[in-house]
Amino acid sequence: MEHKIIFTGPVGAGKTTAIASISDIPVVKTEANATDEVALRKSNTTVAMDYGILNLDEGAKVHLYGTPGQERFSFMWDILTIGGVGLVLMIDNGREDPIADMEFFLDAFKPFIAKNGVVIGITRMDESPRPGLYTFQKRLQELNIKVPVFEVDARQRQDVKVLLLGLLSVLDPGLRR
Repeated sequence: MEHKIIFTGPVGAGKTTAIASISDIPVVKTEANATDEVALRKSNTTVAMDYGILNLDEGAKVHLYGTPGQERFSFMWDILTIGGVGLVLMIDNGREDPIADMEFFLDAFKPFIAKNGVVIGITRMDESPRPGLYTFQKRLQELNIKVPVFEVDARQRQDVKVLLLGLLSVLDPGLRR
């Protein structure tokens, strides 16, 4: 049995890092030198996708796809979501307006989310503790969206595992741990 989970979010939110921390294979990356305002944040950026695999018991696999974070590569978002079962939205709390980033990506992936599920991971809260998780949850409540939100360190396998387990609980609320 094979499944596909998509990681998305703005540039620098930790998508590639999260996939690398949980993947059982070396991550396939399609990176290029950043040449625009992204270069102020990091030297390379994903331009097509990242790809990893998480091997489960009895030969089951979860294919992990990371989208580019820049809107100019948004044509890849639709392509990568084909056949996906769920979405992991990564948000960098150190960006200028992480709440607006969350709203933008929830809206951009709205048709996919409506048919599947989503979980949100907030990164860099250790460096930028505000807004806090409550602020994200409050805004989601105002938008009438029920989504689990977690503080995560994308470098930590256990944190990414928590995100994936959160997504599983959205996809199958009757699932037992």
